[in-house]
Amino acid sequence: MKIGYLDCQSGISGDMFLAACVDAGANFETIQAGIDSLNTGNCKLQQQEVKKFGFRALKVDVLHDPEHAHRHLHHINQMIDDSSINERTKKLAKEIFLNLAKAEAKVHGSTLEKVHFHEVGAIDSIADIVGGAIAWDLLGLDRLICSPIATGKGKIKIAHGYVSVPAPATVEILKSIPLEKSEIEAELTTPTGAAIVSTLANDFGGLPAMSIQTIGVGAGTRELLEQANVLRLTIGTSTESDADEIRPETIQRLETNLDDVSGEVVGYCTELLMAAGAVDVYTTPIQVKKNRPGIIFSVLCHTENLAEIREILFRETGTLGIRHETIHRFVLQRELHKVTTPCGRIDGKLITQPDGSKTFTPEFESCKKAAIENQVTLQDVFSAATAAFHSS
Repeated sequence: MKIGYLDCQSGISGDMFLAACVDAGANFETIQAGIDSLNTGNCKLQQQEVKKFGFRALKVDVLHDPEHAHRHLHHINQMIDDSSINERTKKLAKEIFLNLAKAEAKVHGSTLEKVHFHEVGAIDSIADIVGGAIAWDLLGLDRLICSPIATGKGKIKIAHGYVSVPAPATVEILKSIPLEKSEIEAELTTPTGAAIVSTLANDFGGLPAMSIQTIGVGAGTRELLEQANVLRLTIGTSTESDADEIRPETIQRLETNLDDVSGEVVGYCTELLMAAGAVDVYTTPIQVKKNRPGIIFSVLCHTENLAEIREILFRETGTLGIRHETIHRFVLQRELHKVTTPCGRIDGKLITQPDGSKTFTPEFESCKKAAIENQVTLQDVFSAATAAFHSS
């Protein structure tokens, strides 16, 4: 498994991430071609080696004609859709911008449709995000682990006046993401950098077990007095046992005891939690105070969904407290897969077992739809899908 590790001891910004990817091997000309297809006018990337606190790094700057446009999310999405970059990169770039838009809308009390970007809607920020998405696709990593993020401290001036570091949009994006204490009086992590790492990172922590293949060091603009203002991206192959089939993962578990809600409320809340990104929702019967029957309502989710999941639990169940812990688990490699049966195409998951063999699990909703359309039993569709996989 090809993995990457981002060392954010000096924070992260869009230009630092783009430079680190280019320094790690992403093709500069391909990235420039993708930026050109955005039709932003005369927008060129410039790369140069620099020294930061005595260490070599790559600096990537965006050169463009002056502009004063304040773009909305739909403007940026249209630019991306009309470009020549591949669909994977388009999806990733739009996901990063969506995370930015959600944060901006939240802190300004607006909506996704109405919120407009200031600094991050400028050409250089668009080039950083789209260029970073192109570079990330070119590197072809399967997994990214990120260190706790340094944000800096102090105050900065933005379009809405002076604000504390981290800026409002930055701290909104970084909710539930581990931060590193920093005494540096500067904005180390920008909203763009926060959106990139919150979108791409699969986990946060120390350097994983890996065989290092290449290292990219991206330079920031600011000269820090305390340390090198750089972002380091280390790329290699995981050396975890059975790394190709079994993947370690950090996940969040939230749970609360309930004894005064109906099964209908639990079912409705479960649907909301799954729609919000929960990995799993389950209940365990228990006996609570005064011998009343109750349940433990448990939710597993990734770090980036933690805040929304917590809010749903409080709002929908009326609970007064939620327990939370970070747990570690191992998961098998899986990917989406389709099989063709007499009942039509059936969606499912292709799972790689520890011994390298493959198994196929049909998806319930896909089988249910086929059963109704073909007027056969659900079990018939499951059996047909399994047989189709084994005969392929």
